[in-house]
Amino acid sequence: MNPRSLVPKKVFFTSGIGVADDPLLSFEYALRDAKIERFNLVPVSSIAPPNVKIIDIDEGLKHLKAGQVVFCVLSRFTSNEEGKEIFSSVGVALPKDKKYNGYFTEYHGYYTGKEEGYAKNMAKNMLKSIYNIEIDREFEIFRKTKVEKYSTVISAAVFIL
Repeated sequence: MNPRSLVPKKVFFTSGIGVADDPLLSFEYALRDAKIERFNLVPVSSIAPPNVKIIDIDEGLKHLKAGQVVFCVLSRFTSNEEGKEIFSSVGVALPKDKKYNGYFTEYHGYYTGKEEGYAKNMAKNMLKSIYNIEIDREFEIFRKTKVEKYSTVISAAVFIL
């Protein structure tokens, strides 16, 4: 296989929440809510490839088949501490000059009210600290929920090769 074929060309973002009597089942339900339960997910680190195109989830899912190995930046948190709030987020910062890579960051845990925007800001800081270049786009996908039974919240940036 040509190593260049493993450089993603597109990415979409999704999130989900799952609640069950079992932590593994709650994770499965969160994957279903996010519409990515049919894939063999391989978490990767934080690099957004140069020129990666952001697409919506419906377009992205058309490129994937059940059972396919799919790379993603995945933020996941599970808890059974009923009444607490939990969150997950994936932030992204992409450079204006498309010859450079961008950054993703994942952030998750117990929600205190200060977490929204953190993943995006960290991605932006990573990009600026390495290249000190103008940022074209920055945002995050953020999801939170109040814990019942076992609750899992996920956020993901899913790559299309």
